[in-house]
Amino acid sequence: MTDVFGRGRVSAILGPTNTGKTHFALERMLGHASGMIGFPLRLLARENYDRIVRAKGAAAVALITGEEKIVPAHPRWFVCTVESMPLDRRVAFLAIDEIQLCADPERGHVFTDRLLHARGTLETLFLGAETMKPLLRRLVPGIEFVTRPRLSSLTYAGPKKLNRLPPRSAIVAFSAAEVYAMAEFVRRQRGGAAVVLGALSPRTRNAQVGMYQAGEVDYIVATDAIGMGLNMDVDHVAFAQPAQVRRPRAP
Repeated sequence: MTDVFGRGRVSAILGPTNTGKTHFALERMLGHASGMIGFPLRLLARENYDRIVRAKGAAAVALITGEEKIVPAHPRWFVCTVESMPLDRRVAFLAIDEIQLCADPERGHVFTDRLLHARGTLETLFLGAETMKPLLRRLVPGIEFVTRPRLSSLTYAGPKKLNRLPPRSAIVAFSAAEVYAMAEFVRRQRGGAAVVLGALSPRTRNAQVGMYQAGEVDYIVATDAIGMGLNMDVDHVAFAQPAQVRRPRAP
């Protein structure tokens, strides 16, 4: 159902990580004749672009980020970073992931603009943390809310030495120098590690994630950006130091 301005239903899918919010949004998008979804990270956009291409073919989907632009002649679905969304294109479905970044001091103005103005003609979804519910209710009259529970349980394993981490571990560091130093240590001690951080080229980042996912290495060392919706088979997460409050890097 659409309102008198031709805008479709607006919903918010809220919950912690690993609740299936992104999977749900992609399924909804592919159920429409056209759609667009905005992600907070280039790597996350690329990951989901590749997933849709495998399902629907390269001619049907476009990828637009600050680093890559792949736009076939007649795409039906657009996968973008939030800053790169072509909002002049009319689509039936539109979604914004990690909408709580409206509160980010550097990028919040872009997410807030999308919250207030970006709409699909038939359906709009905002995905994010439960903390956004009061603001969404205030800024988007008539919005519908769905809260999703976490699909897995988290337990605290306590501190561990770097050379005693179990296989299928993700090690989160907070600077590029720390990422490279820890990766080198893991490679010497455990035989291999993938590295993911924003300074890498898209091809290199994708190759590193693919190497870990394929089981070629059992460890991945990355900045905290991997916690924002990337889907990887991780059994254990270790932080190089106590968690810090950091702002996500722009695409």
